[in-house]
Amino acid sequence: MPSLFDPIQLGDIAAANRILMSPLTRGRATADHVPTALMIDYYRQRAGAGLIISEGTGISRQGLGWPNAPGLWTEAQVEAWKPVTAAVHEAGGKIVAQIWHMGRLSRPDVIGMAPLSSSATRAPYHKPENPYAEAQAATLDDIARAQDDYATAATNAIRAGFDGVQLHGANGYLIDQFLRDGTNLRDDDYGGSPENRIRFMRESVERVIDAIGAGRTGIRLSPNGETQGADDSDPASVFVPAARALDALGIAFLELREQAPDGTFGSTDVPKLSPEIRKVFSGPLILNQDYTQQAAQADLDSGLADGIAFGRKFIANPDLVERFRRGAPLAADDMKTWYSTGPEGYTDYPALETAAA
Repeated sequence: MPSLFDPIQLGDIAAANRILMSPLTRGRATADHVPTALMIDYYRQRAGAGLIISEGTGISRQGLGWPNAPGLWTEAQVEAWKPVTAAVHEAGGKIVAQIWHMGRLSRPDVIGMAPLSSSATRAPYHKPENPYAEAQAATLDDIARAQDDYATAATNAIRAGFDGVQLHGANGYLIDQFLRDGTNLRDDDYGGSPENRIRFMRESVERVIDAIGAGRTGIRLSPNGETQGADDSDPASVFVPAARALDALGIAFLELREQAPDGTFGSTDVPKLSPEIRKVFSGPLILNQDYTQQAAQADLDSGLADGIAFGRKFIANPDLVERFRRGAPLAADDMKTWYSTGPEGYTDYPALETAAA
């Protein structure tokens, strides 16, 4: 069986190892969602990952409701991403852009308009002051426009030097809002049956494939449990057929973020679906959330996964792959600086040699 340190082919992308850096929202772009010079160092430092999946990167103004997150819908954004991707490549790494539409989780105070979703619902919030608004139910024109935006963002990603893209279909964002019966209340061809609820995801992926090719297209799903108010009464009935549809499209890779009862960043008693998805998805399957090095290798050994994506461990350990290789201790990250501004908690975590010195 392969080791975490063995290379893997992810569609058209040749990754040097099977340790991926999962998408991590960090909020270091400008107020206009343009990448900054600080992001060049951040991604360069982590180029030892077999593949970096960038932070969520907006496909449109309406779809990006997170302050200071980057986008890929303007020429200024495309140009500002170019030195970031160049730095990763110069350091020997590969990087794809996670293209993101937040749906009903786009805050009106950020986007300056009403959010869009599969249905007219409002996301919950953990404080009484809810920054979210009731979303507009997408019309057929809205759906077509969003799919156009995915394709345009994918094209822009390739222009900016990315090796491919990953559609964000997880964590209660727009694609997830169409997939789940708790957020999709539609009675047309995009709602109701699992086959209909899969349609928006499938068509969006098809549009991206048409733009940049299946070998450069991946997607992330979160099939089990509730996230940000999005839930499903029978997740196997929709996510297993969704994975089968993605397999038929021949995408580069599928990443699953799966919660567990003892999860440290979201937990659930809903069983993981990766064993069932593995049966219907024959392409590279990447698993994510709360993995240790040992648990990651075990899932490679069993054949359940082809690679493992690590998130928070990459925040404080820019050289995570080398630390794993040496069996070196891992540094701890500081949650207070996840979304702050400036280099603190972003580019100032030292690599092994610097830390030892």
